[in-house]
Amino acid sequence: MKDKIEKLLAEIEAIKVANAEELNNIRIKYLSKKGEINALMADFRNVAADQKKEIGMLLNNLKNKAQEKINMLKEQFDAQDNVDDDIDLTRTAFPVELGARHPLSVVKNEIISIFSRLGFSIAEGPEIEDDWHVFSSLNFAEDHPARDMQDTFFIQSNPDIVLRTHTSSVQTRVMEKNTPPIRIICPGRVYRNEVISARAHCFFHQVEGLYIDKGVSFADLRQVLLFFAKEMFGSDTKIRLRPSYFPFTEPSAEMDISCDICGGKGCQLCKGTGWVEILGCGMVDPNVLENCGIDSKVYSGYALGMGIERIANLKYKIRDLRMFSENDMRFLKEFEAAN
Repeated sequence: MKDKIEKLLAEIEAIKVANAEELNNIRIKYLSKKGEINALMADFRNVAADQKKEIGMLLNNLKNKAQEKINMLKEQFDAQDNVDDDIDLTRTAFPVELGARHPLSVVKNEIISIFSRLGFSIAEGPEIEDDWHVFSSLNFAEDHPARDMQDTFFIQSNPDIVLRTHTSSVQTRVMEKNTPPIRIICPGRVYRNEVISARAHCFFHQVEGLYIDKGVSFADLRQVLLFFAKEMFGSDTKIRLRPSYFPFTEPSAEMDISCDICGGKGCQLCKGTGWVEILGCGMVDPNVLENCGIDSKVYSGYALGMGIERIANLKYKIRDLRMFSENDMRFLKEFEAAN
């Protein structure tokens, strides 16, 4: 009996297996009910009484050594299986390319960065708005063309609810709830009932800015616009302001920048003028301040607004607005370097 135990112990210590199936066969050979160790346990009753203690200790040691060896080998195979589990067998065999930010997001973030350096913070509001915040509070007359179905998307069941046509509605919400000084920019998507073409879309993106405080002047507005133009389009960029009309600003202006393609000499992009229009601006109309609960005799301010698509068109020389929303990967991959 003692010789058999020593022989099995030597076999168990020398066990080597190549896979889980071989390990299971070893387990059955030594530790199953009909295995060799259990067979020795059955013969234990035939051992002489004076040897039972010694043989019993050897049998228990044999069984423990066998269990430890098999457990150790099992842990090794389990570790290998865990490594294999990290491989996704459903994954495509082709390389997965990393994505990139959309060109409109790149331009929007650049605009936000420029105005952030001037102390402007970001304000956001709902895209589904009411007439007051989109039109009435901003000094739009009842018969203003912007209220017409040809320009604005109205909710059929409630004509007082619209898809916002500009992010100026965010400005009115901020003015209603805050006391000046107010210095914000409002990026977001807007909607207009336009025929989709290379130059227009039924939805697009804007960034509008608002600054209200005591003693704010048109000169302050001009300096901010000049700083923005040089930061966005280059230090050689020039600006000009042309008189215009907006219901919510007085005086109002449109800003042009010098064409960076022809250097002001005249080309197809600037239509031979040497200038390209990029945004509208002006001093906030006193009626708008009063509508939002701000004393126009104490405070003044300026507002400005631009289309992000328009800025992206000029920055990247893109001629068709529709390309921004078609999600053509060939087009989007061209902007990977800008991320």
